[in-house]
Amino acid sequence: MTSKNIHVAIVGGGISGLAAANALVHRGISVAVYEQSSALREVGAGVFIYPNSLRQLERMGLGDALSRVGAKVGSGSEYYRMDGTLVGKILTTDSSGWNGMYGMHRADLLQVLADALPSTTIHTGHKCVGFSQDEHGAQLSFENGKVVHADVVIAADGIHSVLQKHVVEPSAPEYAGFRAYRGVLPFEKVPGWRREAHQVWMGDGKHFMVFPLRSGTLLNYVGFIPTNNQTAESWSAVGDRDELAASFAGWDPRVTDLLSKVETCFWWGLYDRKPLNQWVNGRLALLGDAAHPMLPHLGQGANQGIEDGTALAVLLQSRGSSDSIETVLHRYEALRRPRTSMVQAEARKNGMRYDSMYKDLAQRDREIANSATFRKSLYDYDIEKEAASLNC
Repeated sequence: MTSKNIHVAIVGGGISGLAAANALVHRGISVAVYEQSSALREVGAGVFIYPNSLRQLERMGLGDALSRVGAKVGSGSEYYRMDGTLVGKILTTDSSGWNGMYGMHRADLLQVLADALPSTTIHTGHKCVGFSQDEHGAQLSFENGKVVHADVVIAADGIHSVLQKHVVEPSAPEYAGFRAYRGVLPFEKVPGWRREAHQVWMGDGKHFMVFPLRSGTLLNYVGFIPTNNQTAESWSAVGDRDELAASFAGWDPRVTDLLSKVETCFWWGLYDRKPLNQWVNGRLALLGDAAHPMLPHLGQGANQGIEDGTALAVLLQSRGSSDSIETVLHRYEALRRPRTSMVQAEARKNGMRYDSMYKDLAQRDREIANSATFRKSLYDYDIEKEAASLNC
């Protein structure tokens, strides 16, 4: 069986699942996506697409579509203390100087990914309820009674993955102790705001950030606030805008002025999970949040999912005639698990910096100001080349 004869089934129609589908289609591999909801939807607000994943999406032919709906992020991107004192610049380029970074509405990104796929690829209203496999293939069963067969099954069904239990012993996600308030404002409501800027204010156990969305017409804001009460992971839980404003009272006037314009907001709880010790079981592989949910403090969650899908597609396309499906999937795990474990850990560390969990703020500020070296290595990484090198 060559790569052209492989059929891949992806469970989960979110950003990571659809990105993986695009990577597979781009390399001539048959794929179907099964999403439990009746329609594709992303109700969250902003997401960053960084150089490490944007270059992969551009190679799939999605560059023009992304540029139409994304907001370029670059000029004026900075870190501040809570009072507005400048700490340092935020790196928005890779080491070559390529400014490949967008702020995007999640719904816009999902639509771009869906529109690029053949019309018969995505199947909504398919809630996966069963999985089995043998030496001949894998089988998925769905609540609606449908049964499908595939050579490879990819679980891209999120932090509460129903397929994860077929790979590892399930473990509950870990609450990070923070509630994140989020929302968007039209740019005309905050005149004078830097249209290409990603800005982060840090102080007293919390932090606040803003960045542009939707071709620069919307401003995305997020306030991270500690809480002892676990908050639901829901992207659509209505938040208390007065509590949000009160939490940042006395901060930089730019922050307090913006929050005075907020009429409604949403909140969600922050969760991740310690790195799993296994991603693959036979013909089944985990991908995205099903494999490596991470805190948002590096903005890499979706980006690492896009890297996962690219790696998987490259390895399946280039597998040798003597390589079994299982061999290729274990190669995928061996390539991806160390990198995502590192990013998960760095996201936690960065959250501690942002929330000023340092006795010596000057040390924190130095680490933030010097973070460009790490970010360059993060953005320079080319998963397509790394995956291709395994088959040389």
